[in-house]
Amino acid sequence: MIAPDLKTAVAGLTRLIDESDVVLPFTGAGISTECGIPDFRSPGGIWTKMQPIPFDAFLASQDMRNEAWRRRFAMEDEFGGAQPGRGHRALASLYRSGKSPGVITQNIDNLHQASGIAPEHVVELHGNTTYATCLDCAERYDLPWVRKRFAETGGRAPDCRCGGYIKTATISFGQSMPEAAMRRAEDLTLTCDLFLSIGSSLVVWPAAGFPLMAKRNGARLAIINRDPTEFDDMADLVVREDIGSVLAPFIAA
Repeated sequence: MIAPDLKTAVAGLTRLIDESDVVLPFTGAGISTECGIPDFRSPGGIWTKMQPIPFDAFLASQDMRNEAWRRRFAMEDEFGGAQPGRGHRALASLYRSGKSPGVITQNIDNLHQASGIAPEHVVELHGNTTYATCLDCAERYDLPWVRKRFAETGGRAPDCRCGGYIKTATISFGQSMPEAAMRRAEDLTLTCDLFLSIGSSLVVWPAAGFPLMAKRNGARLAIINRDPTEFDDMADLVVREDIGSVLAPFIAA
């Protein structure tokens, strides 16, 4: 069913949530656009302005490592003050009510944690851009330290004390998906009876396989996204309204 308007969308989503015991949200970039963070693929999105740096290029070239960090700090200056939006707050309300065990996200912006969902209950499939790690020894680095070293060396990406490369804790194209996060996401998917796909184009695999997995396991599926997805035909509810407006009624007072 494709909801024809906002009122019908909210009513349909309310019914699905009320009839479910375990609601599992799965979020993509669309939930954060109202927070001032652009998505990736849409006109004007991040990737229309600059192509992503593949993981092998980051490893192979000091220039690419320098550019990766230059971009990261430029994005921090532009979007670093973003706060959770209505969608994030609504999902945090579902979490606090005990209706949702947490959230699976393709996002790297840390806004689910900032909204009140415990970090251990946010499954980050594509990592987190608010800190960095060494690719060799996995030591964690705070971004202010990296930025200070970057500035002191005239824009050269710093290396770890072990000699390894320091990279934001995100998953780049060509980089292996985090095994632990993928296992947790699968476990959560197989225990829910309502899977909410929110703000995801559902074209990036293997992450896009989770709604399909949930549906095949007997869960109902709701898709809230501005544009059509390949999974709309199998969904129990499809909503193409503004995400914040759809989810705002679920924010607990």
